Amino acid sequence: MTWNWTYAGDLVSPLLQGLRYTLGATALGYVLALLLGLVWAILRRSSNLLVNQVVRWVVEFIRSTPLLVQLVFLFYALPQAGVQFSPFWTGVIGLGVHYSTYVSEVYRAGIEDVPRGQWEACTALNLPRSRVWFGVVLPQAVRKVIPTLGNYLIALFKDSPLMLVITVPEMMSVATTEGGKTASYLEPLTIAAAIFVIVSILSSVLIRRMEGRYAAI
Repeated sequence: MTWNWTYAGDLVSPLLQGLRYTLGATALGYVLALLLGLVWAILRRSSNLLVNQVVRWVVEFIRSTPLLVQLVFLFYALPQAGVQFSPFWTGVIGLGVHYSTYVSEVYRAGIEDVPRGQWEACTALNLPRSRVWFGVVLPQAVRKVIPTLGNYLIALFKDSPLMLVITVPEMMSVATTEGGKTASYLEPLTIAAAIFVIVSILSSVLIRRMEGRYAAI
């Protein structure tokens, strides 16, 4: 099998169209993971034992279930219960919810690393709970875990090809579809893999720069 440069050139446009879906789902899924992960982390510190344990088991259940299984369940099983989303939004929700459980542990580690004196000072000043979390604790906690949060962004991006099983026209889905048209998969899969590598490397560089910027604050 030889490399066909003409065929490869024709593949660039459809693969970049698929990349738009890949990046869109990655960005939206990551935002959902950050927000929902923060909710999990805060609830895990609840003084209510029932809330604490329920959240703990929910997080463990989601983490222990393969992402592929979750995507298939959301897309094929939930509609039978009357809950249905488009393929794209099913992918966003699946990626976001799955990675929120990992992000929550990152947040939790950062929160627990905040000096106890900070909490005691907030209590002494009788600050509102919202002010304690968003004005004192989280700015310190998040700054310490930016590298790990960035790693999960890249991991989420690399897991996005799983959306092909729920018919999202993301980049890997386009690659396999184009390969099936000509029975030649070398070029589309190679180009798709190269794009994943390039985007991942650029993301890593950006994350390292952000880490250095926040470390200097």
